[in-house]
Amino acid sequence: MDSAIRLLRDLVAIDSVNPTLVPGAAGEAAMADALATAMRAWDLDVAMHVVADGRPNVVGVVEGRAGGRTLMFCGHTDTVGVTGMRDPFSPVERDGRLFGRGAQDMKGGVAAMVAAAGELARRGLPNGRVIVACVVDEEHSSIGAEALVKEWRADAAVVTEPTSLAIAIGHKGFEWIEVEVRGTAAHGSRPFEGEDAILRLGRVLSRLETLDRDLQRRAPHPFLGTASLHASIVSGGRELSSYPDLATLQMERRTLPTEPLDSGAREMVEICNSLVSEDSRFRATSRQMFARSGYEIAQDHDLVRALTAASEAAGGRPSITGASFWTDAAILGHAGIPSVLFGPGGAGLHSIEEYVFVADVLHCRDALVELALRFC
Repeated sequence: MDSAIRLLRDLVAIDSVNPTLVPGAAGEAAMADALATAMRAWDLDVAMHVVADGRPNVVGVVEGRAGGRTLMFCGHTDTVGVTGMRDPFSPVERDGRLFGRGAQDMKGGVAAMVAAAGELARRGLPNGRVIVACVVDEEHSSIGAEALVKEWRADAAVVTEPTSLAIAIGHKGFEWIEVEVRGTAAHGSRPFEGEDAILRLGRVLSRLETLDRDLQRRAPHPFLGTASLHASIVSGGRELSSYPDLATLQMERRTLPTEPLDSGAREMVEICNSLVSEDSRFRATSRQMFARSGYEIAQDHDLVRALTAASEAAGGRPSITGASFWTDAAILGHAGIPSVLFGPGGAGLHSIEEYVFVADVLHCRDALVELALRFC
């Protein structure tokens, strides 16, 4: 069995569900240990950095024989939960696909980049330096990537998220926003005393639906499409025979790299102010819960050209694209490390059946080896 696929099977067999997403989950510690062991076996210099209790980043380094540029490979070690999956940590290979939680998102990419660094160490890197960084918590708030960029620098980076071997030069950002609409509690038989917070929240939802249609009618980004929003969680009410005095909406606004980080928060303030101007008894507050900005680099950036040539040299035909989902590339990029996404394909992101194409993992590894030889 190819060493990259053997490593991938080992990684899929490890429970590394993010404990912030699923309280009490295993976290990334066992993944970190397995990756550190693999890196040391391939003669990388290895460092582990504890980001939070039981949640370490693992960084391996391959030093070149002479000076040159530094290239980083980066991937996350956590996964989402496994509810509904039959055997999430039993890697099964069938018809060229390897199944299991995290196989595509993103243990396939992690195995490819670690194996690429191992191959570079075996051959001897002629110039420069390669850093392979395995970070925690991308599936929630990316505390691993934030810690990484405080300690490590590079001239460029490849984040091996699943792109089906396309080169993604950017992705959207997001905002999580909470809105609370107030009413007045009263017995259901006394409408002259009650004010229905849930019905009033409906006014907000109606305005958001109109805004979403407007966002998606705007001129699209050439690789990322349009901005969008959706209502994620709605709650309110106490019992059937009472007027609800509070209704809460939690929503997500997907943003383009050209939009401010608080685009959705500003839009929500405008909506609430407009509703107050129409009805002075309307009461609502909103706040931005969390936000990450989008990211992109130029299509003609040296990294993009070098990775295109490297993938072609490894037998691929990479296209240039954008990703709809947010990734750690934004944290690296905004910290001054130009970054792209390039990783194996598959299916089942966050679903109950997830797999990665084995051939894509091998191609990704080979292309990363070729990229390091060219770029560094």
